[in-house]
Amino acid sequence: MIREVTMILHDYEIDPKYTTCVAYFSMEFAIHQALKIYSGGLGFLAGSHMRSAYDLRQNVVGVGILWSFGYYDQSRHEDRSLEAEFIRKHYYFLEDLGIQATVHLHSQDVYIKAFYLPANIFSSAPMILLSTDIPENDFLARTITHKLYDNNEETRISQEIVLGIGGVKVLDALRQPIDIYHMNEGHAMPLVFELYAKYQNMDEVKKRVVFTTHTPEDAGNEQHNINLLHKFGFFDGLQLDTVRSIMKMENDEMFNLTIGALRSSKITNAVSKMHGEVANRMWLDCVGRSEIIHITNAQNRRFWTDGGMLTALDDHEDYALIGRKKHLKRELFNVVADQTGKMFNPDVLTIVWARRFAEYKRPGLLKHDFARFKKLLERKEKPIQVIWAGKPYPFDTNAVNAFNELIHISHGIKNMAVLVGYELELSRILKKGSDVWLNTPRVSREASGTSGMTASMNGSIHFSTNDGWHPEYAKHGINAFTIPEIDHTTPIEVQDREDNKNLMDILENEIIPMYYDHVEQWTQIMKNTMSDVIPAFDSGRMAHEYYVKMYTI
Repeated sequence: MIREVTMILHDYEIDPKYTTCVAYFSMEFAIHQALKIYSGGLGFLAGSHMRSAYDLRQNVVGVGILWSFGYYDQSRHEDRSLEAEFIRKHYYFLEDLGIQATVHLHSQDVYIKAFYLPANIFSSAPMILLSTDIPENDFLARTITHKLYDNNEETRISQEIVLGIGGVKVLDALRQPIDIYHMNEGHAMPLVFELYAKYQNMDEVKKRVVFTTHTPEDAGNEQHNINLLHKFGFFDGLQLDTVRSIMKMENDEMFNLTIGALRSSKITNAVSKMHGEVANRMWLDCVGRSEIIHITNAQNRRFWTDGGMLTALDDHEDYALIGRKKHLKRELFNVVADQTGKMFNPDVLTIVWARRFAEYKRPGLLKHDFARFKKLLERKEKPIQVIWAGKPYPFDTNAVNAFNELIHISHGIKNMAVLVGYELELSRILKKGSDVWLNTPRVSREASGTSGMTASMNGSIHFSTNDGWHPEYAKHGINAFTIPEIDHTTPIEVQDREDNKNLMDILENEIIPMYYDHVEQWTQIMKNTMSDVIPAFDSGRMAHEYYVKMYTI
């Protein structure tokens, strides 16, 4: 059952350069603090893309899922360890479009309601958000859109069917003349089979599909048993023999979403220059895949940059820049005091590590040599303050334990804090209020990373391993600090030890002395940081590149 209605989604005039109509499918979007339908970097990236599409007046519509319980609400147990709470969300600024689409899922019809986020609410491209959490469905079907990245495999598969097949059907019901279907990661892969059912020709499908791959991590390249996917309706009713043929998977028992997307799109992009090299090596033997280019991720300056910092930079007022940074540090330290009871000093060098808690990102690298770490935090002369924040996946025991270990350590150290509630608003406060933004992934494991971009926009100096976007930007000691590359063929334990030593050496011998003894040099690096990150890493550049390099080719 599909009730059709013609609707004009954009409340702005489309720029003639960007008339190709694009539907951008993503499992998560970080559009605004009030709309909790994201978990981390993938959503932050999608959110900035939608903001820049609005700024450039592009003919883009976002298609996502209205998660009834979001990802999770991050709070604390009474012993101050992490507590994941699932609280139902209500959004009165979304419009019910009054249409329903149906997907055939595990031998039953599941009804999808579409909600509309107008462009003018949060100054983003218009968005269509899908929900199965409606009275027309039974309890199990309603739970499909309850939690982002549900840990039940069958629920995850169902979510992808709703996003991919349901998203295309809703756009058809709204009579949207979509030219390009952009899959931001492989979650929306079922849309390919809905399009194949329409065109009966993979060449016709490929003309209309582009794909962004975000991760060189195996865990990020999702795969499921092909028979299980068929049973659930992932292939939109196609015979399994047909699926195997058009996907070139005649003998595969596992269906890899990334491989499927690579073979279904006219072009694929990696999300940094380095990731492009890694992805091309990684998928070298993938027969029938599309070309993989790179379009480096970026973030939206309008949303992320503090106006006062930008004004001081533009006016060449170093005194005002330093004063504004101290004000922003006080704003951050109010949050620290509220959450932890610790009073941080705005005159003290403040280092922040904040992003998704994942093993390869190494949230604990700074404390790897614990005796040296403790000595550093206990120093009276030229002291430092360190803040951690970020959300581990709530069902990843190792990630949760890593977070809780930091909390436990922080109880005995007055200038170390671990914050909860890491969402858009806290992320902005941390990036504006930090002096140094620490980034410690194992090299080649971070596709891009964008948190350092938005920190740099606010004069927080990126201190990172040479991975992701960092090599395209960083000039050590001029606009950033780089942990030297090591031999990445050595065991992980050896790599961690070497990276920690190099990190601590730079921190103790370069960063701390410069901050306290060479204020003018530090201020110049802050200014270089802000100047160099824009426009190259503003998402306006990125959104334009997608049109030129992928949508209109």
